[in-house]
Amino acid sequence: MANVGKKPKPEAARLLVFHLLTQVNRQGAFANLRLPELLADSKLEERDRAFATELGYGTLRMQGKHDALIKRHIDRPFAEVDSGIIDLLRMGIHQVKEMRVPDHAAVSETVEVSRATVGESKATFVNAILRRATADLTFESDALSIADPKSRLATLFSHPEWIVASYFDQLQDWASVEKLLHADNVPAKPHLIAWPGRSTVAELVAEGGEALSWTENGVLSAKMPGAYQAIKERRAGVQDRGSQLVSQIFLNTADSIDPAQTLSWLDMCAGPGGKASAVFTDLLENRPQDIFMANEPSDHRARLVSHVIPSENVMIHSGQELPALGVLYDRIMIDAPCTGLGALRRRPEARWRRTPQDLKELVMTQKELLAAGLQLLKPGGLLAYVTCSPHLLETKAQVLEVLHRNKDIEVVDIKPYLPEAVPTRVITADGALQLWTHLDDADSMFMALFTRN
Repeated sequence: MANVGKKPKPEAARLLVFHLLTQVNRQGAFANLRLPELLADSKLEERDRAFATELGYGTLRMQGKHDALIKRHIDRPFAEVDSGIIDLLRMGIHQVKEMRVPDHAAVSETVEVSRATVGESKATFVNAILRRATADLTFESDALSIADPKSRLATLFSHPEWIVASYFDQLQDWASVEKLLHADNVPAKPHLIAWPGRSTVAELVAEGGEALSWTENGVLSAKMPGAYQAIKERRAGVQDRGSQLVSQIFLNTADSIDPAQTLSWLDMCAGPGGKASAVFTDLLENRPQDIFMANEPSDHRARLVSHVIPSENVMIHSGQELPALGVLYDRIMIDAPCTGLGALRRRPEARWRRTPQDLKELVMTQKELLAAGLQLLKPGGLLAYVTCSPHLLETKAQVLEVLHRNKDIEVVDIKPYLPEAVPTRVITADGALQLWTHLDDADSMFMALFTRN
């Protein structure tokens, strides 16, 4: 290390990425929220911002694979290595193995960040391990030779084994699982939605987007959402194609009903308000006499919903408690809390945060919400159960549970409500919607419709 004794001169973009990794991996921050904040506070030029975005998100996605390489070249248990060193090694290896950065630049620049953040002695260790990892030309072939397909794909595509297994449970084909894992690792361009009556697809296209197929109000963007005036003014939003499709199907269930007839709508788990905003603004334009309510148990998240939907249309209750209010609805959406395994391409750290124990707890919450939602459903009404996860326990198993426990409830085939542009292959044999990221350029959303007969 020729720079020993000299003041560290870390390159600003890489230093920013190290802080991002620390805050996401050690302090629980969300990358999609924290990185824009760090970039806004920086003086980085556009090229360096793009580099930091690729390095930060990429390192978080691929850190499982990078950890496997690190373990080959350290002389102590992985858990005993300083967490700061681990993140530095991950970002250094990512530059070497996954980006277009020359080896010597990736190593030397990462070492400079190390000197500035964890100190000279630890930087020496980082330098040594990075040089060994850079010279390791057999790691990929060794990973390819792993006999067990679950372990092999988990290593090569940087996913926990339990998630790989859950994908296989649904797809029943390792080649398809591999394509899905690959899709999870490809950065996705933002999908925008023009909220009816507040903005238009044409307005967003004029600012640099292009119409997003399968959707009525969607736009595919090659630039950051904040660059659009309608986004800045909260007249449009950011929403994946899958979520837009779910909202449109939900709205289409009222197409055959006289617009003069008042329907009551409930978004039972409104969250940050993406689907609620899409449904509310559409109803305001096309069925203004209808009644719409969005429910969200968190005060903070309810305030986010109120940025688009009037506060008098927003309730703050636990979804399980809503039956006690004694109000019934014609249309109910339960966009249930879930593992989010269908949105891993947009949430780089999510794959490392969810656990099988989380799955057990979320499945129980989903069952409780479904039970409550069915109590709120008017005879002849429709309830949409939605998850951003393809896991069997969160999708098909929940449908079967509902049918087993409620003899007066039946599944309604979604196909009649599917927009014409969408291929019917997205409909399962039992009439539910199941999207797949590798097939549909969308989050792997699931949706089932129920009615009380």
